[in-house]
Amino acid sequence: MNSSLIHSSAIIHPDAVLAEGVIVGPYVVIGKAAIGRHSRIHSHVVIEDGVHIGDSVEIFPGAFIGKIPKGAGALARGLEFEPFVEIGSDSSIGPHAVIYYDVRIGHNTLIGDGASIREQCRVGNFSIVGRHVTLNYNARIGDRTKIMDNAQITGNCLVGSDVFISMNVGTANDNLIRGGYGDHIVGPVIEDGAILGLGSNILPGVVVGSNAKVGAGALVTRHVPAGVTVMGVPARPRQAASEDSDVRTQL
Repeated sequence: MNSSLIHSSAIIHPDAVLAEGVIVGPYVVIGKAAIGRHSRIHSHVVIEDGVHIGDSVEIFPGAFIGKIPKGAGALARGLEFEPFVEIGSDSSIGPHAVIYYDVRIGHNTLIGDGASIREQCRVGNFSIVGRHVTLNYNARIGDRTKIMDNAQITGNCLVGSDVFISMNVGTANDNLIRGGYGDHIVGPVIEDGAILGLGSNILPGVVVGSNAKVGAGALVTRHVPAGVTVMGVPARPRQAASEDSDVRTQL
């Protein structure tokens, strides 16, 4: 800790491990955590016990890393988690992002302003979770995947690698709604290379196949085969855009 630059107002647990070149801003609270070389923690960040942050990570003001999942009587499911967070090297955590316990985030990944990542989530390398995106419990995100602003990825959802999810996309995991929490809670599967257009909605258990495309505003109620483009409400197959055409007219 001697080689790090620590603001006098920061509160740091004596068992915290801060590597060489770490910068800690005003009013930061750090528990029994480990922070890698040349990482920067901006003002008013809270980092709880059990958090491990890689080298050259930047965490912007107001972020909360290691939130304990808690519910009220209205919550149907039980809360299961392990008290750790791992953030890979060269990643960036935006202002006021909230990352719960039992989360792993890969290296060179961007978590946007105000994003919320719930327990048991995993995010790959070189990925983007945009501003005010919600990753609900046990969501899995692959490598090089981009989830744009205000998208909602539901619990038990699987998103592959090289996927693009546009703004305001919604996903659901419960067709019974009032059936309580059980085996019927199944999120969509978005396979590698798929594209979900602006404001599209993907219903529970639906599989969007690899390199498939979902048009803007579509309501996807059934599986989309690999490589197929679907549009409409409900979504139906359409002729795929050619490489020479303007994809914006198709999606």
